[in-house]
Amino acid sequence: MLRDITLGQYFPGDTVVHRLDPRTKLLLVIIYIVALFSATGWPSYGLVIAVTVFSLAISKIKPKSAFKGLKPLIFIIILTALLNIFYTQGTPVAEGWPITWEGIEKAVMMSLRIILLIMGTFMLTYTTSPIALTDGMELLLNPLKKIKVPVHEMSMMMSMALRFIPTLIEETDKIMSAQKARGADFETGSLLQRAKALLPILVPLFVSSFRRADELAVAMESRCYHGGEGRTRMKQLKLMGRDWIALLLGALFLAAIYVMKHFGL
Repeated sequence: MLRDITLGQYFPGDTVVHRLDPRTKLLLVIIYIVALFSATGWPSYGLVIAVTVFSLAISKIKPKSAFKGLKPLIFIIILTALLNIFYTQGTPVAEGWPITWEGIEKAVMMSLRIILLIMGTFMLTYTTSPIALTDGMELLLNPLKKIKVPVHEMSMMMSMALRFIPTLIEETDKIMSAQKARGADFETGSLLQRAKALLPILVPLFVSSFRRADELAVAMESRCYHGGEGRTRMKQLKLMGRDWIALLLGALFLAAIYVMKHFGL
């Protein structure tokens, strides 16, 4: 299950999506989220699905990798569906049944929304390196520097957090395998027993995390890192024609969703 978490992973490539400016991709993700939560009917959901599938296709991200990230959240998706099925008022499926047709429709829509949200937002880390993501985020938030917001430090922390998610997952998997080899049981017993069984995992994981953080801090200090003031970039970001086209298509996509919402589609 831990190996199924793909958040923070980067899949190198030379597709149009990979070559887009990170600022463009950040804005497109925001547009995608707004459009997804604005969709109300099946036609608008169909458009969001089509855009998601098209984005995966042109970025050459394997569907297996995209769906792999959904596995750890299957329980949440199922729970969301069940709550909507049993707690939505409407026309009963059969006389005396607590399930309504409106509940089934809403359950499918809400589950689909979660799935599309995960797949769409994960595309950002799949196609953007942590360094490019940091630079793009910092440039987008640059105006906040005027009110003394530490933009560079915030961007760096967010990027490092994403970068170390796969590392911590791999470390957790190694610790679990080592504890299982010593006879630890994480799959049987009551909920309280399972929670207690996680202590031999959490303690070494925290120790390892703090050690990595300390090593990273020492490495950054030894390279004279003192924050964003006066820093330069090896690669200067510049919006190209493809970025403006992508932003235009994103704006048209959002406009189409709002038109559909206006007409109840």
